[in-house]
Amino acid sequence: MLRVLTLSTLFPDATRPNFGVFVERQTLGLAAHPNVELRLVAPVGLPPWPLSRHAHYADLAQLPEHETWKGLDTYRPRFTTLPGTGGRFHAGALTRRLIPLLTRLRRDFAFDVIDAEFFFPDGPAAVALGRHFGVPVSIKARGADIHHWGRAAPTGTQVIAAGQAADGVLAVSQAMRADMTALGIPADQIRVHHTGVDLDRFAPRDRIAAKAAYGVTGPLIVSLGALIPRKGHHIVINALAALPSATLLIAGDGPERTALTAQIAALGLGERVRLLGSVPHADLPALLGAADVMALASSSEGLANAWVEALACGTPIVVTDAGGAGEVVTDPAYGRIVQRSGDAFAAGIAELLVNPHAPDAVRRGAEGFTWDANTAALYEHLAALVAQ
Repeated sequence: MLRVLTLSTLFPDATRPNFGVFVERQTLGLAAHPNVELRLVAPVGLPPWPLSRHAHYADLAQLPEHETWKGLDTYRPRFTTLPGTGGRFHAGALTRRLIPLLTRLRRDFAFDVIDAEFFFPDGPAAVALGRHFGVPVSIKARGADIHHWGRAAPTGTQVIAAGQAADGVLAVSQAMRADMTALGIPADQIRVHHTGVDLDRFAPRDRIAAKAAYGVTGPLIVSLGALIPRKGHHIVINALAALPSATLLIAGDGPERTALTAQIAALGLGERVRLLGSVPHADLPALLGAADVMALASSSEGLANAWVEALACGTPIVVTDAGGAGEVVTDPAYGRIVQRSGDAFAAGIAELLVNPHAPDAVRRGAEGFTWDANTAALYEHLAALVAQ
């Protein structure tokens, strides 16, 4: 039996049900493996008192520190994050908080390996904990943990050092592997570990009926992701101005909502662009199944789950050449990779609307991304680290 301690600051909770749902799904898959026993540690970062009493943190502060989450034995220890420091002290604070918790946990659960599911602050903390407890450590890179934390002055050296010191490193795409290698993490240490998609839930459906549920009759474009500049929703909105018969639905929330609302009004697109807010992951198959195209103008990605989920629904994608896009859009039926501009997105979307492919042909682009394959590869990787 392989005893795995999964460590992830990127994980859903009662206040943030969509936060890291892909990490949750991967962890549930690994925990269900017949040769795995797993405990989950999903730390919650909070600023020191009295900042911790701010309304923004109130719900997080009330989360239980130990619970059963979808069958997982889950610990949610608090650790201190200092505003204005660029994350410089996050990993150290996390390490200090986890040493006593894991010491207690090991009395009944002598974990064989630490599986860190985000590179910062999880990765540096996991390396320190692995050394303290004498167990191997794996760290997975997903996107912003490398593209932001790995390049930011206060945290970059910590991320790189963790990647160099870990016993095993995973990347969500070949492109992410290349980005990590460019930072100084040895290429021969990095294994590509693709995400999965639930091909039963994310599947083609009656598109006309699915559109009707959103009050749409003509071409429908969908964009998914937090309302932050990196996701490029403003670019897709600009593209819609050149697609006069189309409707755009944007699922996500974040600090750019006010700016995007103003942009929609300024372009006179209030009748054709809707900001849906945060959409539960369980509702995404219906939304993606209704769309003729899923468009996401990201400036950076690892390998976006939204790309694969759209393809599984038979919906082609228009995306930038970010992260692993070239590993997903390997056939014209799956979509287009275009420049990060409104004109380029409008042209790519229009091409797919004029010459659509059969949903089953589009879906083939997702069939190589299964959770069974994800679980098998992760188990093999972690077991090999323990066997070394």
